[in-house]
Amino acid sequence: MTSEVEKFDYVVVGAGSAGCIIANRLSACGKYSVCVVEAGPKDWHPMLHIPAGFVKTLVNPKFNWMYSSEPSAGTNGRAIPAPRGKVLGGSSSINGMGFNRGQKMDFDVWAQKGNHGWSYEDILPYFRRFESYQSRDDQSYRGSNGEMTISDLEWKDPLCEAYINGAERLGIPRNPDYNGAKQEGISYLQRTVKGRFRMSAARAFLNPAKKRPNLRVITNAHVTQILLEGKCATGITYKLGGASGVGRQIHASQELILCAGAINSPHLLQVSGIGAAEHLQDIGCDVRHNLPAVGDNFQDHYATRLTYRVRDVDTINNRARGLPLISEIAKYFFNKKSILNLGPTAVFCFLKSNEGLSAPDIQINFTPGTHQRGMQSTLENQAGFTMATWQHRPESYGYVRARSQDPFKHPEIQPNYLAADTDQQVILAAIKICRKLAQTEALKPFVVEETFPSVACQNDNDLLNSAREIGQSIYHLMGTCRMGSRDDKTAVVDAELRVHGIKNLRVIDASIMPTMVSANLNAAVMMIAEKGADMVLGKLSAKPH
Repeated sequence: MTSEVEKFDYVVVGAGSAGCIIANRLSACGKYSVCVVEAGPKDWHPMLHIPAGFVKTLVNPKFNWMYSSEPSAGTNGRAIPAPRGKVLGGSSSINGMGFNRGQKMDFDVWAQKGNHGWSYEDILPYFRRFESYQSRDDQSYRGSNGEMTISDLEWKDPLCEAYINGAERLGIPRNPDYNGAKQEGISYLQRTVKGRFRMSAARAFLNPAKKRPNLRVITNAHVTQILLEGKCATGITYKLGGASGVGRQIHASQELILCAGAINSPHLLQVSGIGAAEHLQDIGCDVRHNLPAVGDNFQDHYATRLTYRVRDVDTINNRARGLPLISEIAKYFFNKKSILNLGPTAVFCFLKSNEGLSAPDIQINFTPGTHQRGMQSTLENQAGFTMATWQHRPESYGYVRARSQDPFKHPEIQPNYLAADTDQQVILAAIKICRKLAQTEALKPFVVEETFPSVACQNDNDLLNSAREIGQSIYHLMGTCRMGSRDDKTAVVDAELRVHGIKNLRVIDASIMPTMVSANLNAAVMMIAEKGADMVLGKLSAKPH
């Protein structure tokens, strides 16, 4: 039962990467009252701020929605974890911190699909706006005055150096800035880290804005429904402290903005009666607005990991237990080189699965360590390294669907990994390239053996089965509220990110991406939020809804 009603000009659902930026930009002008509603807690835990703390937060239900995808043929019947941040900062507080914008063509394709204003030329200023990257190279592509610190990984490791040197011998060039003029090549990664600590969206954008009197942030508040008057969104209902908590309402006099992500934004729309009419009726929801594409167009990056035992070199595995770990902790607190300042990846490599392509279609992440069965939360005991590889632009599509009208029940999540033949062929090519990299003259002296898939796995059927057996999500979930024109039956929002057919309701997060970008998604989500904030504030020319 709802016992309290509050009113604000703008109500933002979700304090993740997008929500934090939206809250900052809307409150900065001082003209509007803004409320941000976050289901998770404040970002108080130290593991949210120590870069290596991701191994703990990825499996902690206090800060993670703990979603899993449905089993499928592409995963040999396995359910795949799909972590989503449930805390101030959202997934930017628990992710791998890799900063990767994607390729120019990714965004030009968005514009070519009819989304005016979303070409690379259009969106580049928004990337530059939020960045603080002190590059020594050409600054025409990069920003240096924004709130989000982007730093180069300073860790120089013998295995990483051997890997990079070996890649160069195979014709893969070093790239000083894969977020600059071109992506293709190999380098240590850029990451959202400032000094010893993670730079989450909460730290960069929300915390500085909290002092403003026109901004309120509510935590531990699960939004249960979008309030509608006819075809107009007027606010939300939420519960504090879980399903048995106190029910409250917030009214939005200007707009309601969903920044809840690729799972929670479509789920909230569906349990509020906005979605495919037949599906809504099946789960017992009143149909308030028939919008068939809600929850469709779902995609994710699916990676297979090759692991190797090594000799004559220390790896993260050696340093993460016993006396060496105590030493690493001490070094971290004295601001020395330490594994506690590392994320899950040290080196990014972008390349083509075949030379007939015009741009890279695969990414390989290298780390001087190995995890049990490919899970990033548990290190193996023996020394080794990992190459995780995936296809940039998968052709397999899935969906997110509410199972019932209960907003607390997790939705059905089905990415349909490796369903498309093209996806299978590209992952096979990527595995073979990883094997070539492991056998270069620079890296080979360290290698004892390939532990997964193992040398016994040689033919394509066996290699593909290995990808199905141990592959995991890279946590790049997108597309479920796809951007497109009103005539596009596969679209949920227009190019101004307004929900088709509903007034005063926008979605601004990874769910609006019409196609997958060739990158980790956090950078593009922050760009979307910057551009979305300008749209909300009328700084861009709006077109009739």
